[in-house]
Amino acid sequence: MSQAPEESRGPVVTPVRVVIALCLIAPFVAMLWVGSYAKTDPAFIGIPFFYWYQMAWVLISTALTMVAYKLWQRDQRARRGGTR
Repeated sequence: MSQAPEESRGPVVTPVRVVIALCLIAPFVAMLWVGSYAKTDPAFIGIPFFYWYQMAWVLISTALTMVAYKLWQRDQRARRGGTR
């Protein structure tokens, strides 16, 4: 009654998983650190820094989440040993 190899393994910390975590944590840190962007200068096309910084993070967060998802998919495929 041996278990399948994947079932017997617990959570594993790998460099790829650390990168995934950093991709997902970075937007939270950037938005929670209000002192870094609570200002009006430099303005960008007339928009105060406070607003365009947050809007930029919407795009950055989307890209980082996409990268994290793709890395997670690749990690899961490698862990299963498949090429799906």
